[in-house]
Amino acid sequence: MTNDPRFSIPSRVIADDDPLPGVKNVVLVMSGKGGVGKSTVAANLAVELRRLGARVGLLDADIYGPSVPTMFGICERPLGDGERILPLERHGTKLMSIGFLLEDDKTAVVWRGPMLHSALLQFLRDVDWGELDILLLDLPPGTGDVALTLSQNLQSTGAVIVTTPQEVAIQDVYKAVTMSQKVGIPILGVVENQSYFVCDHGARYELFGRGGGQKVADLAGAPLLGQIPLDLALRECGDAGHPVVDARPDAASARALASVTRALVERVAAANAAAGGLSIDRSGGTQRHLPIAR
Repeated sequence: MTNDPRFSIPSRVIADDDPLPGVKNVVLVMSGKGGVGKSTVAANLAVELRRLGARVGLLDADIYGPSVPTMFGICERPLGDGERILPLERHGTKLMSIGFLLEDDKTAVVWRGPMLHSALLQFLRDVDWGELDILLLDLPPGTGDVALTLSQNLQSTGAVIVTTPQEVAIQDVYKAVTMSQKVGIPILGVVENQSYFVCDHGARYELFGRGGGQKVADLAGAPLLGQIPLDLALRECGDAGHPVVDARPDAASARALASVTRALVERVAAANAAAGGLSIDRSGGTQRHLPIAR
C-alpha cells in the first residue's frame, strides 16, 4: 500500500517504546454500548479513508465478538513471515481480527482478562502493519480490559464515540465518555447512528428519538461528527461483506459516512496540532489516571 499524495495528515506524538512506530495516527472507535453500530462505522470509516488517499488499517479489538470478518467478507487465515503476522487486506485496507484465527465463525473465545490483554498486545506489536496514516481500532462494548490495556500501552490520537439516539443507549455511552476522560483518551467526536429513517415518499421519521448524539457530544466537549440514517443499503452491504461507502457510494448512509470521515480527518489534524509536544505520562506514582504531561 503506497502513500497517496492527495492525503496528508499530521502525526501523533510517537514515543520510543510505542508498539506502532510506523502508524501516524491511532483512532479508537468505541461506545460502551453494544449494538449501536461501532463495527459498521469503523469498517466504513476505514474504506472511506482509503478512498481519500490514506494508508489505512483496521484492528478488530473485540476479541469476544469480532465483526470485521463479516464486514469485509473474509474467511481466510493470515500468514506469517517467520517473525510477524501479515494482516489480510480488502479494499486497500489492512485488517486483523481474532475471527481470522478461529476454526469457524460460530466458535466462542472463552478467555479471562489476562489472555485478552496478551492477545491485544500481540495484535499491536506482532502484526506487520507497516507505514500507515491511520489505524482504526474497533473496540468492544463496555469500559473494561481492552480500553485500559490500550490507554496504558499506546498513545492514541483519540476516540470516536458511536451512539444511537435513545436514552437507553446514551446512558451507557456516557460511561465510555467519562472513562476516556479518566484515562487520558482524547475524544475526537461523536457519531449518531440509526438517527432517522426516510420513507419512499420522502418523509423523515426519528424512530429512536432525537438529540441523543448531541447530548453525548456535549458531555464529551467534542463535536457531533454526523448522523447516519437507518438505510437498507447499509445493512445489505454489511451482511454482504462490502462496506456501503465503496459498494453503493450514492446511498444516503454512504453519503453520511463519507461526511463523517471528512470531519474526522479535520479533527485528527486539529488534535495533533493542539497536542504539540504533549505525551502520556506512564511512570505510575500517585497519578493512576495517566495524566497528560508536558
